Amino acid sequence: MVSRAPAAGPDEIAAARAHARDSAGAVAALAPAVRAEILERASAAAAERREDLARLLALELGKPVRDGRGEIDRVADTFAICAAEARRIGGETLPVAGWDRGIGDTAFTYRAPAGVALAITPFNAPANLLAHKLGASFAAGNTTIVKAPPQAPAVSTAVVSLLADAGMPLEAVQLLHGDGGVGAALCAAGEVAVISFTGSAATGAAVARAAGAKRLVLELGGNAATIVCDDADIAAAARVCARTGYTNSGQSCISVQRVYVHRSKYEEFLGLFTGEVAALKVGDPLDPVTDVGSMVDEEAAERVVRWSAEAAAAGARVVLGGERDGATAAPTIVAGPPDDAAVVAEEVFGALVAVLPFDDLGEAIARCNAGRYGLQAGLFTRDMERIVTAWRDLRVGGLVVNGSSNHRLDHVPFGGVKDSGFGRESPACMIDDYTVVKTLILRGVSLWGGRG
Repeated sequence: MVSRAPAAGPDEIAAARAHARDSAGAVAALAPAVRAEILERASAAAAERREDLARLLALELGKPVRDGRGEIDRVADTFAICAAEARRIGGETLPVAGWDRGIGDTAFTYRAPAGVALAITPFNAPANLLAHKLGASFAAGNTTIVKAPPQAPAVSTAVVSLLADAGMPLEAVQLLHGDGGVGAALCAAGEVAVISFTGSAATGAAVARAAGAKRLVLELGGNAATIVCDDADIAAAARVCARTGYTNSGQSCISVQRVYVHRSKYEEFLGLFTGEVAALKVGDPLDPVTDVGSMVDEEAAERVVRWSAEAAAAGARVVLGGERDGATAAPTIVAGPPDDAAVVAEEVFGALVAVLPFDDLGEAIARCNAGRYGLQAGLFTRDMERIVTAWRDLRVGGLVVNGSSNHRLDHVPFGGVKDSGFGRESPACMIDDYTVVKTLILRGVSLWGGRG
C-alpha cells in the first residue's frame, strides 16, 4: 500500500462545515490580485516538483510516469490560467437608461464569491482536476471543501499543499477523505453553495439528489467516438488513436473508445492501428518508456477482459489483447462489434478500443449519437463541409478535428451533454459558476442624462 488516509466521520464533517461557513468572509476579502499571486506561485511550485509528483502518481495509481509528468505540467498551466482569470473578475455598467423606467438611475454589477464550494474529484486525473476545481474556486474568492478520491489521497494532499505552501490561507481549503457517504453528507450540507463533481453518471445523479437546490457542475462519463473519413491521413489517424486510446490505460472520460472508419479505409486503418497498438510498451509505470501501466484495480482490468469476450461472442473479432495480468489489462482492440455491445454502448473506462466501419458520414454521426453519453468526439477529415456538419449534428460538448476525442486544452470550455453532465470546466467558465452576480441600483443618480 502506497498511501493511507483517515476517513472523515460525522464529527469531522460537522467541523468542516462550520469552519468553511466561518471562513468564507475572510477568503472573500482577499483582493483578486492577492489570489492571483498565490496561484502563480503554486504554478511555479508544481513545475519545480514535477518529477516527485509524477512519481507519486505512478506509485499511487499505476499511471506511467511519462503521463504523470504531462498531468503535472497541466497542473502548472491550470494554476497559471486560474491566476489570469482571477485578475479579470469584474462587473458591468448596465444600460438602464435605455428604458423609460430607468431614466435617472444608474446600475452596476459585480461578481461576488459564492461562499463555500465543494469539489469532489476522481482518481483518473486527480492532480489536474483538483487544480481546476480548487484553483478556480480560490480565484473566485471562495473557501473550498475538497473530497478526495479514496484511491489518490497522497496526490490530492500534495496538490492542496502546493497552494498552502504558496500562501493560500488555511481558511480557504479543507481536505476530507472517505467514501461516497462522506461525499453525500457534504453535498447535502446547507453551507455549500456550489458543487463541482467529476465521476460516473450514476454517482453524478446521486450527487444531484443529495445536493438539492444548489448550483452544480457535473462532468460525468463518456464513451468517446472518433470518426475517420475516407479523405483522412489514415496513418496519422491510426497513430493518434493508438496513443490516445490507451493513455492512462484508457481511464479517461474522453479516451478513444469507438473509432468509426469509412469502409473503404477500414482494413487499412485496422492494420495500421493494430501495429501501432502492438508497439506500445506495457510495464512498470515508473519506467519512463512505459506507455501503458496498470489500471486502478483488478476489477477494472477484468471489465476489459469480460466485455471484449462478450463482444466476441456476439460476432466481433478480438484483434489484440483481451487478457490481463492482475490489474494490468493488455491493450485490446475489438473489430466490428454490434452497436448494442457493451464496448460500444457503455463506458469501458479501460484499455480497449472498438473499431467499426461506416458507409457515409450521416450514418456515422447517427451511430455516435445513439448512446446516452455526449462528452467529446474526434474527426479526421480535410473536408470543411464535413467538419461543419459534424460540429452541428454530433450531440457532444466538443469536437476535435484532425485529432482524437482525447485532447483537452485546460483554458478551453470542456463538458458534455446528455448523461455526460452539464456545466463547463475551464477556469473562466468555472469562475462564473463559483460566483454570483450582485446588482447595485443608484436611484436619482444618472450617468446617462435625464429627460431633457
